[in-house]
Amino acid sequence: MGTGLLLSSIGGKGVPFPNEDLLELCARSRGKLLPVITVLPSPKKVRNAMQLARRNDGLVKAFKIMLGYGEARVGDPVFNPLYDYAESADLPVMFHTGDTADARGSLMHAHPLTLDALANERDQLKIVACHFGNPWIDDVAELIYKHPNVYADVSGLVVGGSKYVEQYTNWLAKRLSRAMYFAGGADKVIFGSDYPVTHPSVAISLVEKFEIDTGDRKRVLSENAKKVFRL
Repeated sequence: MGTGLLLSSIGGKGVPFPNEDLLELCARSRGKLLPVITVLPSPKKVRNAMQLARRNDGLVKAFKIMLGYGEARVGDPVFNPLYDYAESADLPVMFHTGDTADARGSLMHAHPLTLDALANERDQLKIVACHFGNPWIDDVAELIYKHPNVYADVSGLVVGGSKYVEQYTNWLAKRLSRAMYFAGGADKVIFGSDYPVTHPSVAISLVEKFEIDTGDRKRVLSENAKKVFRL
Protein backbone atom coordinates (compact mmCIF):
# COMPACT_ATOMS: atom_id res chain seq x y z
CA MET A 1 0.00 0.00 0.00
CA GLY A 2 1.25 3.46 -0.84
CA THR A 3 -1.15 5.84 0.89
CA GLY A 4 -4.61 5.32 2.39
CA LEU A 5 -7.29 7.22 4.24
CA LEU A 6 -8.04 6.39 7.87
CA LEU A 7 -11.56 6.99 9.17
CA SER A 8 -13.07 6.62 12.62
CA SER A 9 -15.10 3.52 13.31
CA ILE A 10 -18.31 3.69 15.32
CA GLY A 11 -18.08 2.03 18.73
CA GLY A 12 -20.66 -0.08 20.51
CA LYS A 13 -22.37 2.98 21.98
CA GLY A 14 -22.54 4.75 18.62
CA VAL A 15 -19.58 7.01 19.44
CA PRO A 16 -16.80 7.33 16.85
CA PHE A 17 -13.12 6.84 17.64
CA PRO A 18 -11.81 10.27 18.78
CA ASN A 19 -10.49 12.41 15.93
CA GLU A 20 -7.49 13.49 18.00
CA ASP A 21 -6.45 9.85 18.46
CA LEU A 22 -7.00 9.25 14.75
CA LEU A 23 -4.59 12.07 13.93
CA GLU A 24 -2.02 10.54 16.28
CA LEU A 25 -2.30 7.16 14.55
CA CYS A 26 -1.82 8.82 11.18
CA ALA A 27 1.25 10.67 12.46
CA ARG A 28 2.75 7.36 13.60
CA SER A 29 2.19 5.87 10.13
CA ARG A 30 4.82 8.22 8.63
CA GLY A 31 2.66 9.31 5.74
CA LYS A 32 1.07 5.94 4.97
CA LEU A 33 -2.29 6.94 6.48
CA LEU A 34 -4.06 10.27 6.08
CA PRO A 35 -6.96 11.30 8.33
CA VAL A 36 -10.62 11.83 7.59
CA ILE A 37 -12.36 13.76 10.37
CA THR A 38 -15.72 12.36 11.53
CA VAL A 39 -18.24 15.10 12.31
CA LEU A 40 -21.17 14.67 14.69
CA PRO A 41 -24.30 16.88 14.45
CA SER A 42 -23.71 19.49 17.14
CA PRO A 43 -22.36 23.05 16.87
CA LYS A 44 -19.48 22.20 19.21
CA LYS A 45 -18.50 19.06 17.28
CA VAL A 46 -18.66 20.93 13.97
CA ARG A 47 -16.44 23.74 15.33
CA ASN A 48 -13.97 21.21 16.73
CA ALA A 49 -13.79 19.38 13.41
CA MET A 50 -13.05 22.57 11.50
CA GLN A 51 -10.43 23.62 14.06
CA LEU A 52 -8.68 20.26 13.72
CA ALA A 53 -8.70 20.60 9.94
CA ARG A 54 -7.25 24.11 10.11
CA ARG A 55 -4.52 23.06 12.55
CA ASN A 56 -3.68 20.12 10.31
CA ASP A 57 -4.04 21.87 6.98
CA GLY A 58 -2.70 19.69 4.18
CA LEU A 59 -2.85 16.56 6.32
CA VAL A 60 -6.63 16.18 6.79
CA LYS A 61 -8.09 14.96 3.49
CA ALA A 62 -11.84 14.95 4.10
CA PHE A 63 -14.71 15.01 6.57
CA LYS A 64 -17.24 12.23 7.13
CA ILE A 65 -20.85 12.45 8.30
CA MET A 66 -22.47 9.22 9.49
CA LEU A 67 -25.96 9.42 7.99
CA GLY A 68 -28.40 7.01 9.57
CA TYR A 69 -26.56 6.97 12.90
CA GLY A 70 -27.74 9.14 15.78
CA GLU A 71 -29.19 12.44 14.61
CA ALA A 72 -27.07 13.01 11.48
CA ARG A 73 -29.12 14.44 8.61
CA VAL A 74 -27.77 15.86 5.32
CA GLY A 75 -29.84 19.03 5.47
CA ASP A 76 -29.35 19.81 9.17
CA PRO A 77 -28.34 23.51 9.38
CA VAL A 78 -25.75 22.54 12.00
CA PHE A 79 -23.56 21.29 9.13
CA ASN A 80 -23.74 24.49 7.06
CA PRO A 81 -20.50 25.98 8.50
CA LEU A 82 -18.76 22.67 7.78
CA TYR A 83 -20.01 22.67 4.18
CA ASP A 84 -18.85 26.28 3.79
CA TYR A 85 -15.41 25.43 5.10
CA ALA A 86 -15.12 22.24 3.04
CA GLU A 87 -15.94 24.17 -0.13
CA SER A 88 -13.40 26.89 0.62
CA ALA A 89 -10.67 24.38 1.53
CA ASP A 90 -11.50 21.97 -1.33
CA LEU A 91 -12.05 19.12 1.15
CA PRO A 92 -14.54 16.40 0.22
CA VAL A 93 -17.37 15.50 2.58
CA MET A 94 -17.99 11.77 2.77
CA PHE A 95 -21.41 10.48 3.81
CA HIS A 96 -22.35 7.05 5.07
CA THR A 97 -25.13 5.89 2.76
CA GLY A 98 -27.15 2.69 2.59
CA ASP A 99 -27.36 -0.16 5.04
CA THR A 100 -26.44 0.61 8.64
CA ALA A 101 -24.38 -1.72 10.80
CA ASP A 102 -26.71 -0.97 13.72
CA ALA A 103 -30.27 -2.31 13.54
CA ARG A 104 -31.38 0.93 15.21
CA GLY A 105 -29.98 3.01 12.36
CA SER A 106 -32.29 5.11 10.20
CA LEU A 107 -32.40 3.86 6.61
CA MET A 108 -34.61 6.78 5.63
CA HIS A 109 -31.85 9.23 6.57
CA ALA A 110 -29.08 7.03 5.17
CA HIS A 111 -30.75 6.80 1.76
CA PRO A 112 -28.37 8.22 -0.86
CA LEU A 113 -31.03 10.33 -2.56
CA THR A 114 -30.94 12.64 0.46
CA LEU A 115 -27.68 13.92 -1.10
CA ASP A 116 -29.44 15.19 -4.23
CA ALA A 117 -30.69 18.44 -2.69
CA LEU A 118 -27.29 19.18 -1.16
CA ALA A 119 -25.55 18.62 -4.49
CA ASN A 120 -28.08 20.95 -6.15
CA GLU A 121 -27.51 23.67 -3.58
CA ARG A 122 -23.72 23.33 -3.37
CA ASP A 123 -22.27 22.44 -6.73
CA GLN A 124 -18.72 23.28 -5.58
CA LEU A 125 -18.82 20.85 -2.65
CA LYS A 126 -17.16 17.49 -3.32
CA ILE A 127 -19.60 14.84 -2.08
CA VAL A 128 -18.73 11.16 -1.68
CA ALA A 129 -21.51 8.60 -1.18
CA CYS A 130 -19.81 5.86 0.81
CA HIS A 131 -20.64 2.19 0.23
CA PHE A 132 -22.26 3.13 -3.10
CA GLY A 133 -25.53 3.50 -1.17
CA ASN A 134 -25.92 -0.29 -1.06
CA PRO A 135 -28.58 -1.61 -1.61
CA TRP A 136 -29.65 1.55 -3.51
CA ILE A 137 -26.86 1.23 -6.05
CA ASP A 138 -28.94 2.41 -9.01
CA ASP A 139 -29.84 5.60 -7.14
CA VAL A 140 -26.16 6.36 -6.58
CA ALA A 141 -25.49 5.67 -10.27
CA GLU A 142 -27.98 8.44 -11.03
CA LEU A 143 -26.35 10.80 -8.51
CA ILE A 144 -22.85 10.42 -9.95
CA TYR A 145 -24.25 10.73 -13.47
CA LYS A 146 -26.33 13.82 -12.69
CA HIS A 147 -23.94 15.79 -10.48
CA PRO A 148 -20.36 16.63 -11.50
CA ASN A 149 -19.45 17.03 -7.81
CA VAL A 150 -20.77 13.69 -6.54
CA TYR A 151 -18.61 10.57 -6.28
CA ALA A 152 -19.11 7.12 -4.73
CA ASP A 153 -16.85 4.61 -3.03
CA VAL A 154 -17.12 0.83 -2.99
CA SER A 155 -16.00 0.32 0.60
CA GLY A 156 -17.50 -2.11 3.11
CA LEU A 157 -19.66 -3.97 0.62
CA VAL A 158 -18.63 -7.58 1.21
CA VAL A 159 -18.90 -8.88 4.76
CA GLY A 160 -18.14 -12.56 5.38
CA GLY A 161 -20.35 -15.05 7.15
CA SER A 162 -23.07 -15.82 4.61
CA LYS A 163 -23.04 -19.19 2.91
CA TYR A 164 -23.85 -17.28 -0.29
CA VAL A 165 -20.98 -14.79 0.00
CA GLU A 166 -19.45 -15.89 -3.32
CA GLN A 167 -22.77 -15.59 -5.16
CA TYR A 168 -23.45 -12.27 -3.46
CA THR A 169 -20.04 -10.91 -4.48
CA ASN A 170 -20.61 -11.89 -8.11
CA TRP A 171 -24.11 -10.36 -8.07
CA LEU A 172 -22.76 -7.18 -6.49
CA ALA A 173 -19.94 -6.89 -9.03
CA LYS A 174 -22.48 -7.09 -11.86
CA ARG A 175 -24.70 -4.42 -10.28
CA LEU A 176 -21.76 -2.06 -9.76
CA SER A 177 -20.54 -2.67 -13.30
CA ARG A 178 -23.97 -1.76 -14.66
CA ALA A 179 -24.01 1.34 -12.45
CA MET A 180 -20.79 2.45 -14.10
CA TYR A 181 -22.24 1.75 -17.55
CA PHE A 182 -25.18 3.99 -16.66
CA ALA A 183 -22.85 6.70 -15.36
CA GLY A 184 -20.81 6.56 -18.55
CA GLY A 185 -17.61 5.21 -17.02
CA ALA A 186 -15.69 4.74 -13.80
CA ASP A 187 -14.38 8.31 -13.36
CA LYS A 188 -16.55 8.89 -10.28
CA VAL A 189 -15.96 5.57 -8.48
CA ILE A 190 -13.40 5.28 -5.67
CA PHE A 191 -11.85 2.19 -4.10
CA GLY A 192 -12.16 1.60 -0.37
CA SER A 193 -12.17 -1.33 2.02
CA ASP A 194 -13.74 -0.03 5.27
CA TYR A 195 -11.31 -2.32 7.10
CA PRO A 196 -11.91 -4.11 9.46
CA VAL A 197 -15.45 -4.43 8.06
CA THR A 198 -13.99 -5.70 4.79
CA HIS A 199 -10.39 -6.85 4.40
CA PRO A 200 -8.51 -4.96 1.65
CA SER A 201 -7.86 -8.20 -0.23
CA VAL A 202 -11.60 -8.89 -0.36
CA ALA A 203 -12.30 -5.35 -1.55
CA ILE A 204 -9.68 -5.70 -4.29
CA SER A 205 -11.18 -9.04 -5.34
CA LEU A 206 -14.54 -7.31 -5.77
CA VAL A 207 -13.02 -4.66 -8.03
CA GLU A 208 -11.28 -7.37 -10.06
CA LYS A 209 -14.72 -8.81 -10.82
CA PHE A 210 -15.99 -5.54 -12.31
CA GLU A 211 -16.75 -5.92 -16.02
CA ILE A 212 -14.78 -2.82 -17.03
CA ASP A 213 -11.61 -2.20 -19.00
CA THR A 214 -8.11 -1.99 -17.56
CA GLY A 215 -8.02 1.79 -17.63
CA ASP A 216 -11.25 2.10 -15.66
CA ARG A 217 -10.08 -0.50 -13.15
CA LYS A 218 -6.94 1.58 -12.55
CA ARG A 219 -9.09 4.68 -12.09
CA VAL A 220 -11.20 2.91 -9.47
CA LEU A 221 -8.25 1.45 -7.58
CA SER A 222 -6.12 4.58 -7.37
CA GLU A 223 -6.42 7.43 -9.85
CA ASN A 224 -9.86 8.70 -8.84
CA ALA A 225 -8.96 8.84 -5.15
CA LYS A 226 -5.76 10.75 -5.92
CA LYS A 227 -7.81 13.34 -7.81
CA VAL A 228 -10.70 13.71 -5.37
CA PHE A 229 -8.64 13.70 -2.16
CA ARG A 230 -5.54 15.38 -3.63
CA LEU A 231 -3.25 12.53 -2.55
